[in-house]
Amino acid sequence: MPEPTVPDRTDTPAVALGPTALVLGALSAAGAWAPALALVTFPWALIAGGLAVTFGAAGIHYARHGIGHLWAATAGTTLGALGLAGTLALFGAFGA
Repeated sequence: MPEPTVPDRTDTPAVALGPTALVLGALSAAGAWAPALALVTFPWALIAGGLAVTFGAAGIHYARHGIGHLWAATAGTTLGALGLAGTLALFGAFGA
């Protein structure tokens, strides 16, 4: 008998939003808060932080509907916000 071709509820790209936000948030937080890495990864931390917050918010939305993991999306959003805030604070200190 052939396998069913109906997609499963977890066969969606929305499942990857939480882990993607987690990885981008970790890169952003490490780049913004580690003094040795701050000046080298400054633009990457800014971009990764914004993307982590965006993907994490979308991941939280989908996780509340049963698609994906809530913990990964929440952690990615938090780390992305911390990295973005650190990067913007560093940028503000250079501009003062």
